[in-house]
Amino acid sequence: MERDRWWLLLPEPVRRLPADLAATIGLTIITILVVILPVINETPLRVVFGLPFVLFLPGYAFIAALFPEAGEPPKEHDDVFGEDTSADSNETEAQNEDEDGWFAGQRDRGIDGIERVALAFGLSIAIVPLIGLALNFTPWGIRLTPILVSVSAFTIGASAIAAVRRWELPEEERFAVPYHDWIESGRKEVLEPDDRLDGFLNVALALSILLAVGSVGYAIAVPPQGEQFSEFYILTEGDDGELVADGYPESFVVGDSSPIVVGVGNQEHETLEYTVVIEAHDVADQGEGNETDMVILDREHLLTQSTTAAHNETNHLDVELAPTMVGEDVRVTFMLFVGDESQVPDEPTPDDAYRSLHIWVDVFETEDDRDTTQTDT
Repeated sequence: MERDRWWLLLPEPVRRLPADLAATIGLTIITILVVILPVINETPLRVVFGLPFVLFLPGYAFIAALFPEAGEPPKEHDDVFGEDTSADSNETEAQNEDEDGWFAGQRDRGIDGIERVALAFGLSIAIVPLIGLALNFTPWGIRLTPILVSVSAFTIGASAIAAVRRWELPEEERFAVPYHDWIESGRKEVLEPDDRLDGFLNVALALSILLAVGSVGYAIAVPPQGEQFSEFYILTEGDDGELVADGYPESFVVGDSSPIVVGVGNQEHETLEYTVVIEAHDVADQGEGNETDMVILDREHLLTQSTTAAHNETNHLDVELAPTMVGEDVRVTFMLFVGDESQVPDEPTPDDAYRSLHIWVDVFETEDDRDTTQTDT
């Protein structure tokens, strides 16, 4: 009685709303909340509710609006064109067919639940991209909030139209999901089997289905962790103001500096602190001509800077390079370490670093020295 009293407090259109349309609207509202609420939108629930929101609900609501009437599955004796091949029924069908032929018979029987589900997936895949295409020509563009609002409005609007169209039909002609029959049938199969073996098989089948659904749900909600790595690169500002991986400085005069941008990207699936160390090295090879085997003869510390990046976040550090180690072919080495400055060796080398980069520059005492060298060259 208490439940009935609370139920009567709801508006009449809500109480009359068919169960499948109520579920469609309810899932749409839950998806909106899961996406916009600060804490929940970082959980796997976003994927669990987001997939049916995009791949099923819009198409189902649209089909419900187009076909409010109940449908029947095709008869077993119908051929692929929907025509009855038996002699007796051919006579009856011939009397009922109009100029549309097969289409009239198809229209008379409507579509059943299985066809609705199949069409719902197909139409959702068509409807959502069309909504995105329309948004592309609006000031809002294709972003999360406009997509969420547009798809939700379409689904709820189509569900409302479907409800009104069903209410206009006689009750016996309306489409309805027979969930009461499903529940009763399932209860009888599990609790009142024909024999003990039948009951055992029914329970095993139910458990297998639950296990399969749970496994698929877990795989969707908790996808396997991808490859772990950190990005490390250097950029300069182009003539158009965009950052490019080109145009690195090639020579310096003592006292001059050149701007450069150091990029650190975190794809390690956890928040990490990084330390960037930049040094100028006077190096000599060991006769093998391999840059990785070069020995550091002298070094000049240019910069040590720490930065913290969350997973899938990239930080750009603006750096001014100003080496004073005079010489040709000075190696400016960029080294990335995971951790704070205390975890960086006193005399770091590229072999010690998690990632390392370098550029070759010439450093001159005066501008005249650089001009003389360039003239000789």
